[in-house]
Amino acid sequence: MAQGHKFQDLEEMGQTLVTYINSSQLDQLRRVKDDRQALRDQQIETTKVVTQILKDVAQIEESVGQRLLDMEEEKKHKDKELENLEEQLRQCSAKSQITDSELQFLQRELESLRHAEHELTTFQSEVDEVTTEVIPSAVYVAQLYYLITKIKWEYDTSPNVLKGVHYGADLATPINIDTSTRSRCDVSDQLWDFVSTDW
Repeated sequence: MAQGHKFQDLEEMGQTLVTYINSSQLDQLRRVKDDRQALRDQQIETTKVVTQILKDVAQIEESVGQRLLDMEEEKKHKDKELENLEEQLRQCSAKSQITDSELQFLQRELESLRHAEHELTTFQSEVDEVTTEVIPSAVYVAQLYYLITKIKWEYDTSPNVLKGVHYGADLATPINIDTSTRSRCDVSDQLWDFVSTDW
């Protein structure tokens, strides 16, 4: 059925072109052609931008996730060190067997650990802000793009390969386009063919 609509669309487009040519409206035909080319270029550029945004989001999520894990591990280690130092300080104070210089050294170490813990807490707040504001915004753009095109992209491909799946009304169609071997117009045409004109 979709094929029948394409043939009908092509036939209508052909009739329109014949009418334009017969009525000597070549300037208008050139403008239509230029407008279509501009639309194709814009669609390809939008695809590149959204793909890059999503790749960046995936890298940020991975990096932030790893840093959070590292921070948690470091925080546990620092907490344990802090507990040990506090226990040592209590024991030394209780026994009154340490000199003032040793006590000052332990207090400086304790203060240093508290400062490090404060920095970790501040950094974690910044990371939380990134994960609750920046990443959801990029995810929203990606979801909006998917709702319009019904194309779900794969992002772990080489830069010159567009790969994904178009989820049409009747079937899912895989997409695997090597942009280094095809013109931008061909790539744009193929991608636009997936987008439904039914609203």
